[in-house]
Amino acid sequence: MTVMPTIAQIVKQAAFSLNAHSESPRLDAELLLGKVLGLSRASLIARGNEVLAADAELQLAGLLSRRAHGVPLAYLTGRREFWSLPLTVTPDVLVPRPETECLVQHALELVPGDTCSVVDLGTGSGAIALSLAAERPQWNITGVDLSAQALAVAARNATALNLPQVAWRLGSWLDAVPGERFGLIVANPPYIADSDPALLTLQSEPAMALTCGPTGLESLALIIAQAPNHLYAEGWLVLEHGSTQASAVSELLQQHGFGAVRTFPDFSGKPRVTLGHHSPH
Repeated sequence: MTVMPTIAQIVKQAAFSLNAHSESPRLDAELLLGKVLGLSRASLIARGNEVLAADAELQLAGLLSRRAHGVPLAYLTGRREFWSLPLTVTPDVLVPRPETECLVQHALELVPGDTCSVVDLGTGSGAIALSLAAERPQWNITGVDLSAQALAVAARNATALNLPQVAWRLGSWLDAVPGERFGLIVANPPYIADSDPALLTLQSEPAMALTCGPTGLESLALIIAQAPNHLYAEGWLVLEHGSTQASAVSELLQQHGFGAVRTFPDFSGKPRVTLGHHSPH
């Protein structure tokens, strides 16, 4: 008689299989099995002595194989938490990173009041725009993306989170909002150079959200050049960038007339967010 493995045993085996492919193999295993069974991590633990059905074990094996081949966990579960918001994530959008929460934090600190018009460029899943909307319900926020599929994901997240005040625009950076001005422009554009070997580990994610040219500064430079014509006087531009790009981004901001240029580290201490103040003379 065949003895079927328990949930606890399967989690242990799955975590072991992911040891070489994940920084958090047990968490990944629990979340993937939870996806298969429709259970939370707490429920998995509570039901650890229950037998796992063969069809569920087969489904889990497929997910584990994809995870071992580099598919992000968020694409396999369809979910990612950002700024404590549960977001739907698909391969049409970049997986939101914890370091991008630093951009949200500094944007909120710059404009503490209840009134502000904001545009989030390259919004993807809507992570930044929706986080700002959750914290500042009265703000007038627009999310822009070149991908209609990405905007569909963002709109779905807005509906699920009951944040209907965010508007969505299809287009390239500030060309999507012709003639409009804002008090705050935020962006996490592609900033990886085309030849960067790091791209080999990111092949499951949309290339247009990761890289934009030979230096990785192309999109950042374009946004900085466009921004003065789309900011109110005393407005702010807040940008996420690569950990080696702070000085180049700061120089570009200064060249285009921005003042009070400052760079802030991410949670790992790497220079990650640079901002500038638009104060035309």
